[in-house]
Amino acid sequence: MEIIPTKKSFHHYLFFWTGQIFSLLGSLVVYFVIMWWLTVTTNDPMILSLATFFFYLPYIFVGPLAGVFSDRMSRKKLIIIVDSLQAMATVLLIFLMSLGITFVWIIFIFIAFRSACQAFHQPTVNSITPTMVPKEKLSRMNGLNFLLSSFVQLAVPAIAAILLLYFPVYQALWIDFITFLIALVPLLLIKIPNVKDINNKESEKSSFIEEFKEGFRILISIKGILVLLIVSMLVNFLIQPLNVLMPYFIKTIHSGTVVDYALVSISIQVGLIIGSILTVVKKQWKHKIPVMFSGIVIFLIGYVMLSLAPFQAFYFIGAILIMMGLNIPVINTIYQTIIQTTIPMEKLGRVSSIDSTLSMLISPVGSVLVGPLTLLLGVNNLFLVSAFLGLAIITAGYFLTGIRKVKFDSDLKTEIVDSLT
Repeated sequence: MEIIPTKKSFHHYLFFWTGQIFSLLGSLVVYFVIMWWLTVTTNDPMILSLATFFFYLPYIFVGPLAGVFSDRMSRKKLIIIVDSLQAMATVLLIFLMSLGITFVWIIFIFIAFRSACQAFHQPTVNSITPTMVPKEKLSRMNGLNFLLSSFVQLAVPAIAAILLLYFPVYQALWIDFITFLIALVPLLLIKIPNVKDINNKESEKSSFIEEFKEGFRILISIKGILVLLIVSMLVNFLIQPLNVLMPYFIKTIHSGTVVDYALVSISIQVGLIIGSILTVVKKQWKHKIPVMFSGIVIFLIGYVMLSLAPFQAFYFIGAILIMMGLNIPVINTIYQTIIQTTIPMEKLGRVSSIDSTLSMLISPVGSVLVGPLTLLLGVNNLFLVSAFLGLAIITAGYFLTGIRKVKFDSDLKTEIVDSLT
């Protein structure tokens, strides 16, 4: 039987979602603190590129397996397990740093372990949403999620900067454990639907490999998704210099402080908030593909402008990041809604994880290349080259494939199920 979200399940989801917002806050503060600490202590773009590489790597190997676990296990138990492991890892790092044990390789292991836990966490949370949120509220809920997440990310740089100004790094990390406890309360109190192949109980006996393959078949069966995945992979590859080098870009290239880095980081969150408000207000997106591709183009134009920013022009940099950030919620909300409304609920965990894995498959390679390419080209030139390559890929993807003619709607779900039976 099909799981039909109700008003009660929606209220439970809001309670669960509130806890996840706090969990996100703790995780982002930890990442901000760790990346700034690496920048200050090493001042080495190679170290930053390796740190980012170890962040992405677990997603590639763990991601597909995580999706199958999400569809086979109790999703509530799975989230509790991986969140608890992340909290324990943070406590262990706090203990080591308090003893003065701060080897870079320990930080890399810490980043990789937390990333592996997130590879289980994220697709599980995404797959819970359509089982508890009524379909007519789904698009707006996704938009609201980006809005609240943007507010959280707006607060993160300020919170992290204040903590670093008044506390040692290892004490600042305690915020992760505190937010874990807050997020744990809703998980223990509410009921989360279990979706274990509700349309075919015989598939409970299927192997992980078979379910993994089925996730691929579902993705391929949706017209246009393959093009979106390829474009996503290539764009994620080309924005790695921005993801990896922003603290280095502010501190070393523009001689900024942690406060300057915090203010610049806040700017992109302001853009994210504006874009998220738009996704909440906008009930439906009729021209999904043109809007998505236009948003990516605007983002890449901002990338070009960022590379040309004058020395210490932090207000100019902030304005560019606002423009770039505004488009991210629109792009992600449309894409997430397409996935959630076209994939059967009982298959959504494995499909979401495969989608995430493929989207980021090339990111570890990009993050590793950032270090040597920075030494070869310089930060600003690397930003510029990456942006122009991205614009070329987006233009080719839109005009040289049939993606612009594809119209996604929820009726595709029936077609997909029929094609696989």
